[in-house]
Amino acid sequence: MEVLPSTSEQDFYKALAMKMIIQSVLSLTFVCLLAVGPKAQAVVPPPDGCYPNYTTAEGCNALSLLTTGAANTGVGWYSLFSAGVANYNTGVGAGALALNTADSNTAVGTVALFLNTTGELNTAVGTGALLNNDSGSQNTANGGFALNANTTGSFNTAMGAGALFSNTTGTGNTAVGFSALSASTTANGNTATGWSALENNTTGNDNTAFGDHALFNNTVGVGNTATGRFALHDNDIGNSNTANGSHALESNTTGESNTATGAFALRDNDTGAGNTATGSSALQSNTTGISNTATGISALRNNNIGSSNTATGSSALQFNTTGDSNTANGAAALFNNLTGTTNTAVGAAALNSNSTGSSNTATGSFALAQNTIGSSNTAVGNAALGNNNAGAGNIALGVAAGSNVMNANNVIAIGSVGANMSNSCFIGQIYSNVQPQVGVDPDLVTINSNGRLGRANVSSRRYKHDIQPMHSASEAIYSLKPVSFRYHEQYDPTQTIAFGLIAEEVAEVNADLVGRNREGQAESVRYEQINAMLLNEFLKEHRRGDEQDCRIQQQETTIAELRSEIRNLAALVNDQASQMRKVNAQVQISNAARMIAENP
Repeated sequence: MEVLPSTSEQDFYKALAMKMIIQSVLSLTFVCLLAVGPKAQAVVPPPDGCYPNYTTAEGCNALSLLTTGAANTGVGWYSLFSAGVANYNTGVGAGALALNTADSNTAVGTVALFLNTTGELNTAVGTGALLNNDSGSQNTANGGFALNANTTGSFNTAMGAGALFSNTTGTGNTAVGFSALSASTTANGNTATGWSALENNTTGNDNTAFGDHALFNNTVGVGNTATGRFALHDNDIGNSNTANGSHALESNTTGESNTATGAFALRDNDTGAGNTATGSSALQSNTTGISNTATGISALRNNNIGSSNTATGSSALQFNTTGDSNTANGAAALFNNLTGTTNTAVGAAALNSNSTGSSNTATGSFALAQNTIGSSNTAVGNAALGNNNAGAGNIALGVAAGSNVMNANNVIAIGSVGANMSNSCFIGQIYSNVQPQVGVDPDLVTINSNGRLGRANVSSRRYKHDIQPMHSASEAIYSLKPVSFRYHEQYDPTQTIAFGLIAEEVAEVNADLVGRNREGQAESVRYEQINAMLLNEFLKEHRRGDEQDCRIQQQETTIAELRSEIRNLAALVNDQASQMRKVNAQVQISNAARMIAENP
C-alpha cells in the first residue's frame, strides 16, 4: 500500500521546490546580468540598497535583523525588520512586515502585515492591510486596513478599504468592496462583493453576498446567498436564504430557507420561512407567512402572514394578506384575495375579485371573476360562474356556464348559463335533443336524495327477489284522492293547472307509494307503482268480467233450453186443447142427439 505524505509534508515539499526554483531563477538572472553588465550603461549615481543573496533594503532599519534569508525586498522604515532566515518576502512601506520571520509574503503599504510572524504566502496592499496577522497564511488583502485584525485566519481574500477588517481566525472568506465583511471575526467560507456587503457579519458561515449592502446586518446567519443591492439587508440570524435582486428579502431577520428572485421580492419578510418568490415585488410585503410560493411580477405582493399560498403569474394573489393555502396560476388570478383560504384559481383573472371567499376552485380565464365572499364554488371554463358574487356551493362546467348565477347557492350548471335559483341544476343540450322513449334503447333517468343518477326502466328478474303476486294490495288505489292543483310560482311561473295526487295523502294510504327526502318527509308519488297497481286491478276486473261472461253464456244456454222446452210444452198443450175441443164437440153432438131423442 502506497503511503502518501501528509498535507503539512506536501506543503513543505511544495515550499522547498518553490524555494529551489526561485533560487535557480535568481542565479540565472544574476549570471545573465553579469554577462551583459560590461556592455550596459550604469545608472548614475549607482543605486544603493544592493545586498548579497538577492536582497534589497532601503529605509531606516529595513531588513535590519536579516541573517541567511534570501531574495527579500524591504523598502521603508523598519520594513522586514525581523526577517532573519525568511525568504522571498517583499515589504514596501513604513513598518511593512516588520516582525515577519516567514516566507513568501508581500506587503505594500504603511504597517501592512506589520505583526505577521510565521504566516506565509500572504499579500497585503494598503495602509494597515493584514496589520495584525500573526500566523495566518495565504491571505490576500488589497485596500486600506483590509483584513486588519486577522491573526491566524487563512485563505481569506479582502479587496477594498476595511474589507474583512475585523476578521481574526476566520478562514476561506472573500470580501470585495468597501467595508465588505468588515465585522466578521471567526466566520468561515463567506463571500461578499459590494460596498458594505455582509458588513456586520461576525460568526455566520458560508454566506454569499453580491451587491452593496447585501446581507448588511447578518451576524450569525449561515448559508445565505444575496445578490443585488440591499438584498437580505436586515438578515441577522436567518439561515439558508437566497435573495437575487435589488432589495430582495431586504427586511428578513430570522426567517430561514426563503428564496427571493427579483427586485423587492420578499422585501419585508421578517421571520417567515420556506417562502419562494420569483419576480419583481413578488411576496414583497410578507413578514411572517411561511411556505408561500410566488412566481411573477407582484405575485402575492401584499401577503403579510398568509401561509402555504402558491401564486404563479403577474399580480397573482397580489392583495392577499392573511389568507392561507391558496393557489393562483395566471395573471391577476385571485388578485384581490385578502383573507380567503384554500382557493384555487387557474387562468388569467380567475377569482380576480375574491376577497374573503374560501374553498373556491376556478379553472379558466375570468372564471369566478366577480366572486368576493362566496365559498366552496367550483367553476371550470372561461368565464364560468363569472358573475357569481356571494353564492356558495355552486358548480359550473363549460364556457360561461352558470353566468346567470349571482348569489344563489348550490346551483349546478353544466354547459348552461343556469339561473339565480338556489338548489337547482341545469344541463345544456338536453331539452333540444328530442329522443322519444321508443324502441329498445332509450330509457328514463332517476335520481335519489344523494344525487345518484341511474336508469329507471329496470324490470329484469336479474335485479329482483321475493317476487309475489300483488293480490289485493292494489286495492289501496281506491282510497286515493286525485286532485287538480298549481305549483307555487317559484317553481312554475306559468301557473299551469296540473292533475295528480298529494304525497302526504298517498302516504296515509300506503307509505310505500311515496318517495321521501333526506329528512324523511313525503316528497313525491311513485306513479309508476300506481300504474302497476292499476294494471293489477284492471286484470282483476277483466277476470271478473270473463267469469260474468261465462256465467251469462251459461244462463243464455239455460234460457234457450228452457224456451225450447216451453215451446214443446206449448205445442203439447195446444194439441191437448185441440183434442179437448174435439171431445167437447163430440160431447155436445151426443148431448144434442140425446135431447132430440128424448124430445121428439
